[in-house]
Amino acid sequence: MPTDTLTTASALSPHTWPFSLEWLPSDAYLVGGSVRDALLGRQAEYLDLDFVLPEGAVATARAIANHYRTGYVLLDAERQIARAVFERATVDFAQQVGPTLEADLQRRDFTVNAIAYDPHTERLFDPLNGYSDLQQQLIRMVAPENLKEDPLRLLRAYRQAAQLGFELEPDTQTTIQRLADLLAGIAPERVQAELNYLLGTARGTRFLQIAWEDGLFCTWLPHATATGMDRVAQMDEAAIALETRWPALGAELSGWLRDQQKVSGLGRSWMRIAKLTALVSPEAVEAEAELRTLKYSRNEIQAVQTVLRYLPQVPAIVQPTATATEQYFFFQGVGAAFGALSVVALASGISEAAIAPLINRFLDPHDAIAHPHPLVTGRDLMTQLHLPPGPQIGQLLEVLQLARAEGKIATPAEALDLAAIWMQQQSE
Repeated sequence: MPTDTLTTASALSPHTWPFSLEWLPSDAYLVGGSVRDALLGRQAEYLDLDFVLPEGAVATARAIANHYRTGYVLLDAERQIARAVFERATVDFAQQVGPTLEADLQRRDFTVNAIAYDPHTERLFDPLNGYSDLQQQLIRMVAPENLKEDPLRLLRAYRQAAQLGFELEPDTQTTIQRLADLLAGIAPERVQAELNYLLGTARGTRFLQIAWEDGLFCTWLPHATATGMDRVAQMDEAAIALETRWPALGAELSGWLRDQQKVSGLGRSWMRIAKLTALVSPEAVEAEAELRTLKYSRNEIQAVQTVLRYLPQVPAIVQPTATATEQYFFFQGVGAAFGALSVVALASGISEAAIAPLINRFLDPHDAIAHPHPLVTGRDLMTQLHLPPGPQIGQLLEVLQLARAEGKIATPAEALDLAAIWMQQQSE
């Protein structure tokens, strides 16, 4: 039987929705994560609402989208699922699975996600006692068969526990351990999405380790070890230390390549790159194969490989005896991955004091070693020295960049003079 709702959280209040309640049929229920989060008092700037209806789900979505002149997507014609996309909300409408609402809820993953809310009567329908598990902060499966039906739910249990600050109910965790091998049959893109959440936040680290201990990554991360998992936790501590002293570096770690931000910034960050280096093979070829299997992008794979390749050089490059030339080529090779490398290096035992000079260089956009800017262009060289276009121009520009990093030149005139001398030496 329905029970009185105990909250007035925004997602349960129709006045916060992007459409009027009058457009919603009287037999429609709000279900899933939006109900769960509202009952927990969790609010989001962007609403993600899911409704189930015994019939007419697609027609309802289309009617609302047409009336409000917003986006409409037919997600699944066979299962009758459609979506209306508003500026600050996504609203899904799905055909009820089974003859009753309770039968629909019985097919869901965890009890905390199997609570329905009737916005017309402002009452909850909670046949699986999900609200009790919310109060106890437990992730409890609805049934083992539901986990088998979509084995991604095995990993999602750990992600949701991390997301909500909950614990796994013991029988649920035991069942997941028994079914762990089924995760190997899931599409890698879906596995990557859940993994990325666990890698993306410090609170995900403990559940990442538990999921590994429970056998969920045997197929996907075959080189992950207890040492690697400990290293991930050390990176969380390292990131806090670095961000405290260098807030700009903390912002760098949470971002991604500027030219990729609009396309994929939500799913990528340098902190994830840093943690991935502790979970894949230290051998570049094997690491690339593992990350390709998980459908990571070429840029992400190259970033991981860069950190793995240059990490062994850090102990030498942080020494006071390291030359400007050595640091120049180090920064040229590491590039934008330096932020991730600094976290990995600190977690690997390099002291903050030792790496601080390199961080200061990296954060200074005018530093001639970390961010060399040409004093002259290739066109300048061709015009002033009467040189033809060709590979020699690129070589000459590299010579001038290195000379500036070493403090040998500081003005365009000095650069042209050095270029003329270099050309004379080449001709001789």
